[in-house]
Amino acid sequence: MPTNITTELLGERLPLELISTDLEITAAWIRGGEGLIGFGEWKSSSVKGKNRFVDSRKWWHEQLATLKIQNNVHGSGTGPILFSSFAFDPSEESKLVIPEIIIGHKGGKSWITWIGDQTQPVITKYVTKNQRGEVKFEAGALSEDEWMKRVASAVEKIKDGKLEKVVLARDLIARNSEAISKRNLITFLTENYPSTWVFLVSNLIGATPELLVRLNKSLVTSRILAGTIRKSGDEARDLGLAASLAKSSKDLEEHEYAVRSVAEALSPFCSSTNVPESPFVLHLANVMHLATDVTGVLNDSAAPIDIFALIASLHPSAAVCGTPTDIANGLINELEDLNRGRYAGPVGWIDGRGDGEIAIALRAGELSEDLKSMQIYSGCGIVAGSNPEDELAESQAKLSPMRTALETRA
Repeated sequence: MPTNITTELLGERLPLELISTDLEITAAWIRGGEGLIGFGEWKSSSVKGKNRFVDSRKWWHEQLATLKIQNNVHGSGTGPILFSSFAFDPSEESKLVIPEIIIGHKGGKSWITWIGDQTQPVITKYVTKNQRGEVKFEAGALSEDEWMKRVASAVEKIKDGKLEKVVLARDLIARNSEAISKRNLITFLTENYPSTWVFLVSNLIGATPELLVRLNKSLVTSRILAGTIRKSGDEARDLGLAASLAKSSKDLEEHEYAVRSVAEALSPFCSSTNVPESPFVLHLANVMHLATDVTGVLNDSAAPIDIFALIASLHPSAAVCGTPTDIANGLINELEDLNRGRYAGPVGWIDGRGDGEIAIALRAGELSEDLKSMQIYSGCGIVAGSNPEDELAESQAKLSPMRTALETRA
């Protein structure tokens, strides 16, 4: 017998980060006060291997087939939603979650989706609470000095002509005597990084500025970031830094590789694509990036193209791996000494129509099962002109969102 799933407009508009039910928060996707938050868990699964995107599609469609859907709101992101968080490497586990209750808000409209025969669940305002315990940080896989040596080694291999670019990640471990609050972290990130996509899927939490792919009907969008400079906090000086970033040959080279990899990956699926000739400078709270928005229109074909196919083609892009992909990936395995897990993998949501928003899991950390520790990550694109000390400073800037969230609101 089919399971009922109902979507209704929500009478009272509540900020997403303040919504509460008696159920645990299990998933989130918020940007600028809009997005989705999931509570409880109706179904979940994990996948791994080279066919993980195909297997995820199959599992999602199997779950959809068991649902009797009543959607009185309609539109992208309404109805049943799959939250997904894919590992960077296919040999690691990717996570799939279908929440029991989902609250959404977009364009001045709020809605609630719930699974089961009950009437619309009651929601109340949630207030974050101060938490006992002091967060302490310790080195992850590599010390700062050792990581800089690995960056120098990568630069030498690039200069030898073995590859054009490689992205090297590093990590820190945060520990607390009390359980770390997922809600507090999400609240801090949404308040302080409103232009990023704040996400939570199966204890992976972050605030990423990079959208891997959005599919809305037949329109495809991807935001590519590569090339970074840290903000000074002085508005006039930051304008000068933005200008220097826009002219930096090292950063423009890194950015070009990333844009090219995305455009080439989308090309087989699109009847037309638009790739701007030059990037713009994206200003975030603590850093600035060179950014390019690539858009396209899907081909008319007998076999409908969904977001799973686009993810499979796009991941891993040069923005998180390098160029050429296979050689860069091999060098990552040689130099990082780090299991990235779901860091730098695709993360986001997919609806019952196959549309969705999938970002790259950057500025992120993964909580332990007991919630008392968190591994946080950052990565830097290494090209021939990279300097190890500068790359370390960039990696520290990229660790800042999660580090500050933990120190302030854990």
